[in-house]
Amino acid sequence: MRAITLDLDDTVWPFAPIGARIERVLDDWMREHSPATARMYPPEAMRALRERVWREHPQLAHDLSALRRMTLEIALRDSGADLALLEPAYEAFYAARNQVEHYPDSLEALARIAARVPVAALSNGNADLERVGIARYFAFQLGAREHGKAKPSPCIFHAACARLECAHGEVLHVGDHIEMDVAGAARAGLRSCWINRDGRAWDHPELRPDLEFDSLAGLADWLDAHAAARPPR
Repeated sequence: MRAITLDLDDTVWPFAPIGARIERVLDDWMREHSPATARMYPPEAMRALRERVWREHPQLAHDLSALRRMTLEIALRDSGADLALLEPAYEAFYAARNQVEHYPDSLEALARIAARVPVAALSNGNADLERVGIARYFAFQLGAREHGKAKPSPCIFHAACARLECAHGEVLHVGDHIEMDVAGAARAGLRSCWINRDGRAWDHPELRPDLEFDSLAGLADWLDAHAAARPPR
């Protein structure tokens, strides 16, 4: 193994608190800047609208930012608001999206892992590592939006390997999702590591991860032990 690709949401930080914060922040923002929109689309209605937009535009499944903008545009238009509010509303959303609460082990583990091998962020989400404040641990960030296809498509894994200048089998992909991360990486020819923080049972009918840990710290410990066991050159 010469490099690692790393999922972000629910691997480095939990997404549920972020989603809850986004709803609160957008509702507060609409109440201040577009009360008519806030009345027509309180959090539950905005959530239902977002889910409808997601269902009706599967061709944009790789571009969560475009889907979010589309949701906000519909809400503003339906409520008769000024569409000039679209970009400021999106910025309010995006600022909240990048306020993350890391798992307790994540930052120290990331530092240890990045000291061993190059790490690339590989995510279907739309977090910005510069805004989050952890870009220093990563060689680069490759998102589904920038690539044009989302995990588990093999091509996004292969694109990351090409940028890392590694063969597919020399890269370990690390993530929490059984299908998107582990099975997707395995089908693309990468090694796979399942971060199973909740103690779930593995239920994929065909594939198993090469490694499984209950935290990123477990992976960092494994890398340290593997390096210590390697004979000197």
